[in-house]
Amino acid sequence: AEHQHARYNPLRDDWVLVSAHRVKRPWQGQLEKPPPEDVPRWDPNNPLCPGATRANGEVNPQYEGTFVFPNDFPALQPDAPEPGNSDHPLFRAAAARGVCKVMCFHPWSDLTLPLMSLAEIRAVIDAWAELAAELGASYAWVQIFENKGAMMGCSNPHPHCQASLWATLQQQTQGEDVNGNPPALCAFFLSAREDPLERLVVENADWLVVVPYWATWPYQTLLLPRRHICRLQDLRDSERDSLASIMQRLLIKYDNLFEISFPYSMGWHGAPTGPYLKEDCGHWQLHAHYYPPLLRSATVRKFMVGYEMLAQAQRDLTPEQAAERLRSLPEVHYKQRSK
Repeated sequence: AEHQHARYNPLRDDWVLVSAHRVKRPWQGQLEKPPPEDVPRWDPNNPLCPGATRANGEVNPQYEGTFVFPNDFPALQPDAPEPGNSDHPLFRAAAARGVCKVMCFHPWSDLTLPLMSLAEIRAVIDAWAELAAELGASYAWVQIFENKGAMMGCSNPHPHCQASLWATLQQQTQGEDVNGNPPALCAFFLSAREDPLERLVVENADWLVVVPYWATWPYQTLLLPRRHICRLQDLRDSERDSLASIMQRLLIKYDNLFEISFPYSMGWHGAPTGPYLKEDCGHWQLHAHYYPPLLRSATVRKFMVGYEMLAQAQRDLTPEQAAERLRSLPEVHYKQRSK
């Protein structure tokens, strides 16, 4: 807790430098602007609002729950041309084809997931699973992710996420090693489930949230099911309800940490789909990552620069310290305490 040391990440086969004493250094660097508190509930100029006109001229329906539509500015398109061949081993290119979807969580722009009801969060989870199943029938990888807050590159103040689908995939096929040990992800899953006390944040009957031993971002967390599950669409009805609950509890703690709408990037990792649906993917374990950038306050973030970009990842407090702070926070949202 007081001296620097390195920790190994078996999922990525790399190391993170833990330098907890650095959080004590005085800060005279950049201060971020806290997110606005006066976001209008409905804005005709907001392209994600019900009834608004998007950049391509399409008008959104008057949706009342979740709403999924093709991304108007996709990173992947299904009909992209081949990049051409190269005989030079250092200048290779390959085709990248897919589709990108946007999913609005709620018709109101002034709501985020921790302020939504459990039923509304459950509807988001169902929509995630439907997207994963529908698009995973054709594509090898379905990446569902959410960027929350302008600090994380979110270009629109409306509760939403994205799903990108790749037609090609570099599969992680790490089977058991020569000693019969389980693959890295399943091994970590088992250890986190059995002994999470120092790094546990919240838990319930079906899920637990821990700060990984090898976490890179200051308040990074890992969301894990208690049983072995390969994909989102494999979740039981009861597990979807309990997932809504534990997500709400975690995100309320995030917001309560600095009493702001806490920025983060999150995403789900599950077994590959498409042609891999018929293969044995038992070495995969469904899980979600949360990567929040804030370190000291609502205005001071962790910057991944210099040493982190050129040498290795480095964090400024131990995962155990981060977990203890998150764990001790109340589970009533700071905006709702007076009520």
